Amino acid sequence: MEGTNAGLLILRVVVGIVMLAHGYNHVFRGGKIEGTGRWFESLGMRPGKLHAWLASLTELGAGTMLVLGLLTPVAAAGVVGTMLVAWITNHLRNGFFIFRPGEGYEYVMTLTFVSIAIGALGAGEWSLDEVLDVTFTGNEGLAIAAGAGALGAALLLAVFWRPPERTES
Repeated sequence: MEGTNAGLLILRVVVGIVMLAHGYNHVFRGGKIEGTGRWFESLGMRPGKLHAWLASLTELGAGTMLVLGLLTPVAAAGVVGTMLVAWITNHLRNGFFIFRPGEGYEYVMTLTFVSIAIGALGAGEWSLDEVLDVTFTGNEGLAIAAGAGALGAALLLAVFWRPPERTES
């Protein structure tokens, strides 16, 4: 069982750190939140600055929760929702590979499905979930991670996403 707990810890911490880095980068690096907002606007997410904050805070919150193993399926749902929105609004049209122009979807797809798996598997014994005795695993964790993440993404896209008109080159 120690190997399983070590594996879950590694998975949670790595995905959590990736999400923390994403959120931090959106808020504090590059174009900061204003630049992120302009980029979101260019993808059709309006208002861009609002969605820059929503995505960044979700990434920071979900990342922290995954590192700690706190309400793990809920944290995984945050990653799933954020990555599904990125997948649909930016990466899907660019093909599979991340190195293609515009960045393909292999990266966001991997984070999406790894997060669904984390939700189903739970945080393991080396987590705050275990300490607080709030563990959701199996079908329940899967439903929370995949269902809440997908539903959140679908609602957000339905209400706020207005894809820009494509121009033929």
